[in-house]
Amino acid sequence: MDVKNLEAPINTVTLNKQEIDKPTGNIYEAISIIAKRATQINTDIKRELLEKLDEFATYNDSLEEIFENKEQIEVSKFYEKLPKPHAMAVQEWLEDKIYYRGTEEEPQG
Repeated sequence: MDVKNLEAPINTVTLNKQEIDKPTGNIYEAISIIAKRATQINTDIKRELLEKLDEFATYNDSLEEIFENKEQIEVSKFYEKLPKPHAMAVQEWLEDKIYYRGTEEEPQG
């Protein structure tokens, strides 16, 4: 899934609690699932950003030569403008795009 094209809000929005916990019936379980997905999204974005910024890295030990690379600045600005990972995860949850499974134990007997 391409999280960069997700229509998640950039600003804080109020959500209906019943919409959040409808799939699981438990708000705490829903928030736990959303939090785990937000962590995954954050890790993916961070890895991708570091890979792109590594292309611009110069391995000089000279502190005198510090220059600004316009492409590097544009890449950084793009990632700064993305919605926060938790907002992306909530949007995915509301659009039913997150797969989860219950781990309830079956009764033994």
